[in-house]
Amino acid sequence: MNKIPTLVLGGTGYVAGEVLRLVAGHPQLEIVGVMSDSQPGESVAKAFSHLAPALGDLRFLSESDITTLITTLPTSAVFSAAPHGVSAALIDKLLRAAEAAGTHPHVVDISADYRYASAEAYAAVYKHPHGAPSRLKDFTCALPEHLKKSPTLHVAHPGCFATATLLASVPLLSLGLIQPTLFVSGVTGSTGSGRKPVDGTHHPTRHSDLYAYNALAHRHAPEITACAAAASGITANFAFVPHSGPFARGIHVTVQATLATAHSGLDTQTLLAKLRNFYEGSTFVNVVDAPPRLKDVVASNYARLHASTDGRTIAVMCVIDNLTKGAAGGAVQWMNRLLNLPEHTGLTAPAAGWT
Repeated sequence: MNKIPTLVLGGTGYVAGEVLRLVAGHPQLEIVGVMSDSQPGESVAKAFSHLAPALGDLRFLSESDITTLITTLPTSAVFSAAPHGVSAALIDKLLRAAEAAGTHPHVVDISADYRYASAEAYAAVYKHPHGAPSRLKDFTCALPEHLKKSPTLHVAHPGCFATATLLASVPLLSLGLIQPTLFVSGVTGSTGSGRKPVDGTHHPTRHSDLYAYNALAHRHAPEITACAAAASGITANFAFVPHSGPFARGIHVTVQATLATAHSGLDTQTLLAKLRNFYEGSTFVNVVDAPPRLKDVVASNYARLHASTDGRTIAVMCVIDNLTKGAAGGAVQWMNRLLNLPEHTGLTAPAAGWT
């Protein structure tokens, strides 16, 4: 089978670099263009030196170059790692060009721009108008584990905090195990803030420290609520408190809720069995017998879950790599589906360990 030409937008950030790493090891995808309007003509390996052996003399392309590719390639895989507020209009422009040329790209957007069903919902969170409201109907936002098949040609991948929280929460809601108020405490690595240095990611500030931010007001909370409702059919209340951790990669989330009256007295082993049954057949979600550790998943597309209950309250812990399962890896997982490839293709490498 010929490899599918692959394009990456917003090509200089951490998520774009992770997409490039994964595609480099993917047996059916081949990078043919990486867009960076700020660095056209520059070596991609210069921006991602750890990928130099895989990238060769690949150079960043301009938007015009990418448009030429997308309108001449009969089929292509497009990953957008462009910034929030930029990705929507850029994708819309490229898809309009493809439609006019009769070509058929598949897009997975890793920004927040297509995660909401309406332009109004997006603007309420991001405080600026949506860049392409008419294109929202062409995107579905969900985790692969919670939707068997996308009803649209293109997909928006949920954010990294949302990914971990949804993996832990959706089974509880779908199975009716809990009252629909969930308390979420999440700790993320510094790469979650992006490549541009800011106070929250500056090493002397973050090293050997742990602190909360945007408590009960984080922008991922409405996204989590919407995705959980779409997956479970229940609109729940999520009280979310994120924290900055003193590490580069990974997310650890703890979700707590009160058991529904009908499940009062539930024991931990029965709860774990229910979670395993819910995720049966999900290659990348493992329900484990002890609280999970970040180092068991970092640099992989795997998630680990553990749960405990005292018969009154449930606590579910989830760990993922924010750049892989929470972004680039989840996006490749969706792209595999959109291209009718086995979902796990190119994604089964285990965690690095000892990072």
